[in-house]
Amino acid sequence: MAHLARLKLSEEEAQEFTPQLQTILSYIDTLNELDVEGVEPSAHAKPVFAAPRADEPGTSLDVSRLEQNAPAFAQEQIRVPRVVES
Repeated sequence: MAHLARLKLSEEEAQEFTPQLQTILSYIDTLNELDVEGVEPSAHAKPVFAAPRADEPGTSLDVSRLEQNAPAFAQEQIRVPRVVES
């Protein structure tokens, strides 16, 4: 399993994680025994009520209003402080 995940484990780590992985796989075997006939697949355990809106074009913000709220603005772009040092 470590090889498939491209992990390099020491012998001690492999011995430590083997029982944990066996427990996980055993639980998956238990789940495979469940009868899921007629159960619709879903991405969430509960119904999602705040579904994303349709991706449709709309009106953009007025650049002059955007500029009023921006800390710094140049060439119709918001300027932000650098957060990544090179």
